Amino acid sequence: MGAGKSTLGREVAARLHRPFLDVDAEIESREGPIPELFERGAFRELEERAALEALAMPPGVIALGGGAVETKAIREALRERATTVLVEVDVETAWQRVSGSDRPLAQDEARFRELYARRQPLYEEVADGRAHDADDVVLAAGGVTVSAMPRDLVQGRGPAELIADERVLELHPPPVETRVLTVPPGEGAKTVATAERLWRELRLDRSGTLVAFGGGCTTDVAGFVAATYLRGIDWIAVPTTLVGQVDAAIGGKTAIDLPEGKNLVGAFHWPIRTVIDPDLLSTLPAEQRREGMAEVVKTGLLAGEALWELPEPELVRRSAAFKTAICLRDPHDRGVRQILNLGHTFAHALEAADEYGAVTHGRAVALGLLAALSLSGRDASIVEEVLAPEPVRVDRERAWDALRRDKKSTGGELTLVLLGDDGPLTAAVPEADVRRALDSVVAD
Repeated sequence: MGAGKSTLGREVAARLHRPFLDVDAEIESREGPIPELFERGAFRELEERAALEALAMPPGVIALGGGAVETKAIREALRERATTVLVEVDVETAWQRVSGSDRPLAQDEARFRELYARRQPLYEEVADGRAHDADDVVLAAGGVTVSAMPRDLVQGRGPAELIADERVLELHPPPVETRVLTVPPGEGAKTVATAERLWRELRLDRSGTLVAFGGGCTTDVAGFVAATYLRGIDWIAVPTTLVGQVDAAIGGKTAIDLPEGKNLVGAFHWPIRTVIDPDLLSTLPAEQRREGMAEVVKTGLLAGEALWELPEPELVRRSAAFKTAICLRDPHDRGVRQILNLGHTFAHALEAADEYGAVTHGRAVALGLLAALSLSGRDASIVEEVLAPEPVRVDRERAWDALRRDKKSTGGELTLVLLGDDGPLTAAVPEADVRRALDSVVAD
């Protein structure tokens, strides 16, 4: 009571493009004012019926009354059917918000405080995540935690094994005490040979959990291995780079590369949990930080917000929340999620033309953003100021061949993500224009 659930619920529903239902408002629309229902002793029964009906409906965002958790049937339904997010509020703030209202259980401060304390264990019992704002709710709904890395990552989940970037292990202790399999740093991890070695070295059964500990390339290959080993096992992503924390480890896209192109073999396999600890970025070299900033700038352009100007922990949280919301709306990349590819068609072509060598992903994305903004007729000064990308020296024809083979091309047409006046959009672009934009980011 007084936490702001209804306001947050409407905002989250709008971001996820899902219906919103406020259980208290629904009861009032059917049965009349809630104070009168309390006086008649009818409210809790009506609340149980309305809440269970809401939880049986297709996925949506539901705001429950503060006392709904006191009903056992509602608690059981929440465990079975919902991701439940506790909107945290201290008792002083809650009382200030509701005192003087007509809420039946907010007429006496001492009773209100007793009620607050009595309900806390029930909130703890049902909560899958905690939130203070809409970003927190979205992250919780996507299974993403932005906080210090907990030591109980796989508690109660059966056997576990860890796949880690060998460089990361030198800098940070592994997040779980278990068998460790290493992969090379960078794109060298995302090969058929590495995936095969990991398949053969794993000792997990189908109840096991794979933990990926490293940058975006590590989570890509580990997630792909988890998706295919024993036809799919659970996995947890613990990204340690800025690229991983704001982009690669979120949303269940997993993949390995082929010589013909980047991420051509993969699967959608959502991690059961993504744990983002911004403190892990303290050891990140400056060049790796710039790599991640390319994804931050991309996200900011899509969101229409200068996310790159925020302090690092908030930059990470806001960027991760934006991507999580898009991925929840489109888990299998069949619609709105394609906007996250802004600049990436060009980037992947440059990387493939360089055979995943000196042209790093972040540098390629920065150049891809320049090319995409040029085709969009938009000012690219932010990309130039924040990322300062220089054209790369790669084989133009090989880059062009890789771009035309890119998985985002359909039926021979080159479909690109552009940035319009009202936000991102996908559009078929004439080959001559695309080729000209690609050539502009390739050095002579």
